[in-house]
Amino acid sequence: MRNKGFFTAILLILTAICFYYFSKTFYAQGIESDAKAYASIQKDGDIYVDPIKEKKYLDSIAIVDSTGFFTYEDARKDELNLGLDLKGGINVILEVSEKDIIVDLANYSQNPVFLAALTATDEQMKNSQESYRDLFFQNFQLEKQKAGSSINLASSQIFGNAKMGGIISTNTSDADVQKEVSSKIRSAVSDAKRIIEQRIDKFGVAQPVVQQIENTGRIIVELPGVQDTERVKKLLQSTAKLEFWKLDYNTTAFFQNIELLNRQKTASKIQKEEIKDTVTTKNDSIKTSSLEDKANTTEEVTATEEAKPLFVGIQAGQALANVADTATINKYLKSHEARQALTGRSRYDRFVWDAKPLQSNPDQIYLYALEGNRQGKATLGGDVVQTATNNRSQYGQVSVDLQMTTPGAKEWAKVTKANIGNQLAIVLDNQVYSAPVIRGEMNTGTASITGQFSDAEAKDLADILNAGKLPASAKIIQAEVVGPSLGQEAIDAGLMSFAIALILVLIWMLFYYAGAGVIADISLAANLIFVLGVLISIHGVLTLPGIAGIVLTIGMAVDANVLIFDRIREELYKGKDKRQAIKDGYNFALSSILDANVTTFLTAIILGTFGSGPIKGFAVTLGIGIITSLISSLILSRLLIELFPKVNFSTSMTKNWFMDMNIDFLGKRKIAYMISGGLILVGLASLVTRGLDLGVDFVGGRTYTIQLEQPVKSDQLATELTALFVDGDGKTYAPQVKTLGTDNKIKITTKYMINENDDTKVDEKIFDALYKGMKPYLPADMSRETFAKGGETKKYGVLSYNKVGPTIADDIKQEAFLAVGLSLAVIFLYILIRFRKWQFSAGAVIAVFHDVLLVLGIFSIAKDILPFSLEIDQAFIAAILTVIGYSLNDTVVVFDRIREYLYENKSMPFGQLMNKALNSTLSRTVNTSFTTLIVLLIIFFFGGDTIKGFMFALIVGVIVGTYSSLFVASPVTYDLTKGSLKNRKA
Repeated sequence: MRNKGFFTAILLILTAICFYYFSKTFYAQGIESDAKAYASIQKDGDIYVDPIKEKKYLDSIAIVDSTGFFTYEDARKDELNLGLDLKGGINVILEVSEKDIIVDLANYSQNPVFLAALTATDEQMKNSQESYRDLFFQNFQLEKQKAGSSINLASSQIFGNAKMGGIISTNTSDADVQKEVSSKIRSAVSDAKRIIEQRIDKFGVAQPVVQQIENTGRIIVELPGVQDTERVKKLLQSTAKLEFWKLDYNTTAFFQNIELLNRQKTASKIQKEEIKDTVTTKNDSIKTSSLEDKANTTEEVTATEEAKPLFVGIQAGQALANVADTATINKYLKSHEARQALTGRSRYDRFVWDAKPLQSNPDQIYLYALEGNRQGKATLGGDVVQTATNNRSQYGQVSVDLQMTTPGAKEWAKVTKANIGNQLAIVLDNQVYSAPVIRGEMNTGTASITGQFSDAEAKDLADILNAGKLPASAKIIQAEVVGPSLGQEAIDAGLMSFAIALILVLIWMLFYYAGAGVIADISLAANLIFVLGVLISIHGVLTLPGIAGIVLTIGMAVDANVLIFDRIREELYKGKDKRQAIKDGYNFALSSILDANVTTFLTAIILGTFGSGPIKGFAVTLGIGIITSLISSLILSRLLIELFPKVNFSTSMTKNWFMDMNIDFLGKRKIAYMISGGLILVGLASLVTRGLDLGVDFVGGRTYTIQLEQPVKSDQLATELTALFVDGDGKTYAPQVKTLGTDNKIKITTKYMINENDDTKVDEKIFDALYKGMKPYLPADMSRETFAKGGETKKYGVLSYNKVGPTIADDIKQEAFLAVGLSLAVIFLYILIRFRKWQFSAGAVIAVFHDVLLVLGIFSIAKDILPFSLEIDQAFIAAILTVIGYSLNDTVVVFDRIREYLYENKSMPFGQLMNKALNSTLSRTVNTSFTTLIVLLIIFFFGGDTIKGFMFALIVGVIVGTYSSLFVASPVTYDLTKGSLKNRKA
């Protein structure tokens, strides 16, 4: 081996760097473990970690140098980051409303063309991948043409106003206006990111991640270790739009009109139902008489006896209602017939609910009438507030104290003086937090928000106000929440499967390759160190699919050693001395190793580019593993073999295995075609008739993984929850309920209220319904809060939660198709370039299609049969792309040997030559597939329920891929090529 000293130095430096990062990780994780122990508190029989206390501990030790090499602050930046599925916490994608920004920049324009463009864009966004602003600009031009209007974007009615800072004049072209508006939107999203970072910093989360997705209004927020996820959601989504509104005391008649309308509608509904019942009687004459009687007598009786009052009490400027009736009341508030009772200035009134139900009666909540105006502006805006401080009075009342700016204090004094004796509502994000009566002029520039706050809620409210108002509303369009207990379970399962798989692979290599197996084992262990070291150094995140990627890398890393050692065995079998056999073995195997790994690496790149979250983690570890396996097998193992030149490459038992094989693979190709064709047809029939179990990643919705104390029947629980998942129109939503491993661990998927805008309140409502439905199967003393939140030692309740909105689901589908399509195209081109014959590319791609169709067919057939989830999600796409890479890996190795034989055996018939290539690589095919399957089966059985479907796809893919490389790819290439090679010449 040339340059032996150089390569040795490279390996030593790489190993030293890896161990340096390992030491930082071990040190940082030790400190963090101490911090968790210090901040742990016991509550309701469970253990929680106080994030503020934890952060204070870490801050206090951050710059203390207790090692002599680095501080905790230094080590923390370079430690191995664990994903949410291993550590627990919350990951969300927030979408800042570009519509809100556009409306604000247009100064709330009422221009009909502008409003029509907004309406059209809202509708298109449901199924479009374009940005809101791009669609809006397109629709503005379309609506302008429809209306025959000459208005342009620079008009004073649209963007030519003071909101744009005078940068747009009447002469500015529409193209330039679009650029300026887009610039303002990007700036607003950046401001939103900064404000969210400030809020999270005050929340006290260790190692938060806040990233803006380039060229979009989306922001990724990842908060590892967070347990109070509901509190975090409120913190992230609050716009912090603070306003002060006078109450309109002239709305009593309006509330009474809503009651009257409700009685009339209820009476009409009951009358129709009774008439319907009467029609079903057997006697026609009696039926006719009953109809006439009921038509005359029912209305007044049912109106007074059957209609349930919507309001518990009505008084000037406000009404008390039942929480259960809020959805019905909201419909009346928007209806034209109800608002007809509003006259004069009251026509512009806003009706806003209290932030919380009554503390004395949680089933009742206040509705306030805010005195409106044509401009829709509040009595006083929140920009008058300079600082907010959470406080607790000597009587124990929690409050948020507001300090006004100097100009704001003057405005506040005027407003309070003008409204002595009246209520002034303090409104935050369209919810009334307090509505005190003004007793006198307040000229000190202070105000106080009092209500039903906990200390934590008051602190969050103060932090939100101090961080500033978001430039637009932000909605969670994708969320993943993993409880700490589930994260620890994943770590334990991952480590156990990892250890078992590694040990079995090492034993097999020793058994098959004797002394060379020891070198292969050392190479594999080094590869593992290199993978983790590189992952830490690039600040990668290790997820559960990432662990699967590493373990899969171990199985695939065996391939390079197998290719080399089998080739050395072949050369020894030909009678060459060991030194020459080793040299030729490495030289001849190099081409196959590079081609096979490049195809898989291309798949990893595409997956990493278009994947997100855990899938990106899988791609990163797989990509790193491919590179490090080349280093360990081509450099490290070569150095070790030259250091121990007398090493044996087989045991006495395995010495002649797979030698002189003579299987007529091509002769059996028609049988293989019929088998494959039959299986594909059955699979396609199932896909058409049964379809696939599409997860929320592709259809949108929410999923909950819940641990119960008592076993449950999934169909029975689904029926019980359907009765609870009812929207304002009375429509029910039947959830999908699956058991995970045991009868008391379930996964619930539902699309109930997925399109609602008020995400925080929707989540609370769904959790309420889940808790009510699950209560018979939970511990008797488990509260709703503990059910939804849980702690470090949590055994029951919600273990994880995932939400994907319809918009992000469309994006995921598009990215999935793009990833698969691109990987096939890139690999087709690579093989075409390397082998210079389109038939080889076609054979490889047809084999890949064959493999993908079989995997999809098996998933469709088995989706309701196997006792674990076979959902089609992002992880499944990762599995499909890995199957593509693996199948091509096998195929390319065979093709590489065919190419070699084409030059060595110029007179051998092409069919005989192909069979010879398939037989000569059979040892490698069986060894690699066997070791990879060992790894996958171990992860499947011991890696936990959450990745069983993912592993099942890989297992099926490896089996199908091995079969197709022998009986599909090469035979198809032969059938496409044999005519042109009938009289081949070199």
